[in-house]
Amino acid sequence: MTGKELMYIEDALGHEKYFQTQCRTIAAQLQDEKLKQCVLQMAEKHRKIFQSFYGLL
Repeated sequence: MTGKELMYIEDALGHEKYFQTQCRTIAAQLQDEKLKQCVLQMAEKHRKIFQSFYGLL
């Protein structure tokens, strides 16, 4: 793997971790349970994407 490819994966990991954190933070503030579950599902999706990228390493 080239240095540039590794930098791309590190950047992608950082973005996915950020999206997870933001989704969980927003979900904790929501009152509407249906919307809250939707946002938590998005957080879970980003967790899975993170794991996929991490698996490349």
